[in-house]
Amino acid sequence: MGNASSSATIRAEEAAHFGRLAADWWDPKGSSAMLHRLNPVRLQFIREAIDAHWPGDSRSVRPLAGKRALDVGCGAGLLCEPLARLGGEVTGVDAAAENVAAAAAHAAGGGLSIDYRHGDIAELALGQFDLVCSMEVIEHVADKAAFIAALGKCLAPGGLMVLSTPNRTAKARLLMVEAAERLGMVPRGTHHWDDFITPDELRELLDAAGLAMGQPRGIGWSPLAGLHLSDDLALNYIVAVTAA
Repeated sequence: MGNASSSATIRAEEAAHFGRLAADWWDPKGSSAMLHRLNPVRLQFIREAIDAHWPGDSRSVRPLAGKRALDVGCGAGLLCEPLARLGGEVTGVDAAAENVAAAAAHAAGGGLSIDYRHGDIAELALGQFDLVCSMEVIEHVADKAAFIAALGKCLAPGGLMVLSTPNRTAKARLLMVEAAERLGMVPRGTHHWDDFITPDELRELLDAAGLAMGQPRGIGWSPLAGLHLSDDLALNYIVAVTAA
């Protein structure tokens, strides 16, 4: 992967942190348990965004049939696999080689054909995709503007992008960094509050890259409902993006 100075957006220490978690990524009770709870919420938003962007049969089980989909910062493939089951021709990119190896092995075990690549999206020539996703990644990259620009270059004309990230709020610092890591809900060192980005900041970055941000939805948490889509953006938010 090289070091941070030779990569446009990757932080070497961030890639190493997530690479160490690779073997545990698919264990719903392991160090990535929170991601397993988050994934259905993300997928609900993505499915709604797909149906709104490409009007068709909202009951179709393969709304991405005939479309190319890209997941940047794919980890061990938690999002890539359901995107493939939705009919997409899926490519997953991750900065940690260990994650790419774990993802490829898991996909093969499930009979799924997914193209996994190790590297920096700003340096890989992957072409353009109808759907570009990057979940909980922008807060980990070295150069947010370069990262957004690279995502934009991957978006085909008329395509759809979906991004999610923690918000930089006092509530997020308390619950996502301090409480979640102390309670073992996420591995220590996963989140750095200073790197979180607000919706207004994300909108500015997208504007600069010629991209238009839709209305963000919050991903909230409550003892009764668990993680769920919400109007409260204080913890985490997810948003659909299109060419401006």
